[in-house]
Amino acid sequence: MTLEHAYYVDAIRREGAELVRAARAAGVGASIASCPGWTIADLLAHVGRLHHWVASIVEARPADPAAHWSKIVPPEGAELVGYEEQGYARLADALEAAGPDEPAWTWTPDKTTGFWARRQAHELAVHRWDAQSALGAPTPIERVLAVDGIQEVYDILPARPRAEPITGSGETIHLHCTDGDGEWLVSLDPDGVHVTNEHAKGDVAARGTASDLLLLVWGRVPPDAVEVFGDASLLARWQELARF
Repeated sequence: MTLEHAYYVDAIRREGAELVRAARAAGVGASIASCPGWTIADLLAHVGRLHHWVASIVEARPADPAAHWSKIVPPEGAELVGYEEQGYARLADALEAAGPDEPAWTWTPDKTTGFWARRQAHELAVHRWDAQSALGAPTPIERVLAVDGIQEVYDILPARPRAEPITGSGETIHLHCTDGDGEWLVSLDPDGVHVTNEHAKGDVAARGTASDLLLLVWGRVPPDAVEVFGDASLLARWQELARF
């Protein structure tokens, strides 16, 4: 079950504002440890292009976008801050006006504007954390959003564009939130990844806050950032296999 559309729109506004605030404080030349090789400028160019691109999809709702977001040429230097500030605001406004049920192009079976609200809320939350990490003190992702974000990873996994399917020989990963409800049993099977929401024993178990588990799943923090029982190398393998 996903969250309310209005919640995602509010999250885009909130997380976008915090990302921009961190970018201004850090400066566009600051390095981002959680995204090796990236600076704040690289991050702003990424999210700024993406947000303007998705906003154009939601506004015009084309059958297929004319070009990929990566083909957009962003501004350079300090102008990137304003570019992203306009981008997330434009996206939030477009999603708020459209609502969750309008037909729209997406790269998944869910062909609605609601897909983009959920996807971009989570994209922004993680990248906001990235931007704040350049300052050395990132704020955890809000628990409600983080729990939904973990579930979203598994929901969109089969449709990842231009990515090889993730397979295994039955290895299992159990994720368990320590700050409230939230459990996932992930099985890496020969025919793909299967996920259930249950308490069960896995080959490896990771326990932590919803925010830390989401960051673990997205490869932002190492396995030793949470409490691990069992084969920790399986978590590191997951991070490599699931990298977007």
